Amino acid sequence: MDRFDALQAFARVVETGSFTQAARALNVSNATVTQLVQQLEARLRVKLLHRTTRQVRVTDDGAAYYERVVRVLADLEDADSGLSDAAAALHGRLRVDVPSPLARLVLVPALPDFQARYPGIELHLGASDRMVDVIGDAIDCVLRGGELADSTLMARRVGELAMGVYAAPAYLQRAGHPAHPRDLAGDPHRLVGYLRWRSGRIAPVTLHRRDGGESVPVHGRHALAVDDGNAYLAAGVAGLGVLCVPRYMAQPHVARGELVPLLDGWRMDAMPLYLAFPPHRHVSAKLRTFIDWVVELLARQPGVALP
Repeated sequence: MDRFDALQAFARVVETGSFTQAARALNVSNATVTQLVQQLEARLRVKLLHRTTRQVRVTDDGAAYYERVVRVLADLEDADSGLSDAAAALHGRLRVDVPSPLARLVLVPALPDFQARYPGIELHLGASDRMVDVIGDAIDCVLRGGELADSTLMARRVGELAMGVYAAPAYLQRAGHPAHPRDLAGDPHRLVGYLRWRSGRIAPVTLHRRDGGESVPVHGRHALAVDDGNAYLAAGVAGLGVLCVPRYMAQPHVARGELVPLLDGWRMDAMPLYLAFPPHRHVSAKLRTFIDWVVELLARQPGVALP
């Protein structure tokens, strides 16, 4: 038995709650993971996991052992990293999931810089507004806007996204410029709705007077509701309705005259931006490097304030 492989297999089973998911994360077969864990239990003469046809639960002894295993795996990685130049030692696969607009407009255009600095890191990038199973899908970290729904994840607040209200010139020619948020509630105005993925409900919007005197929930009829940020932005540019989006998304279209800012005397609350990763998982050198690079990148973006 390779003890390092066995420790890795055991740790991934605990973190994912599944032999199948652990095998996927380690890129090995289910049988290999099962065999490694069985061999580890036989060597220790301790039951580490309770297995049923539906679930895998860690025993009390297994939970205590897992805490030590995580530290051992972390120490091994740090020892490897310390033997050579820090940048050269950064290698391996990093699985990251980010919102599709942030990937398209910010992250992907900057990746040549990341690859030039850290050529040994193989980045697997998921670009979607859907909530992923960070632990079950063996994802190293996610970047998400808004408050996190999964309170079990470890999270670092890395930015605040300034928000704004916009519409296309063609839409404003038909419907006119709203002077007050309540104008959006009636004809001829229409909104483009953003659907929350888990609930399928349209995300609510509230505007506040910049002088602090009034807060108004935005109500109105929706010409279209979508669950993807890129589609949401495209709908606004196409003139389908009024948008409420982060400024970094709208700014290129404002510069080209494709979108017009509305309701200058009003503001929306900034959207928090989080980097989140599994609890108890060692934050590897390559993940720490990626997180620091993302924070550095966001600091240069218009409409993004550091927390």
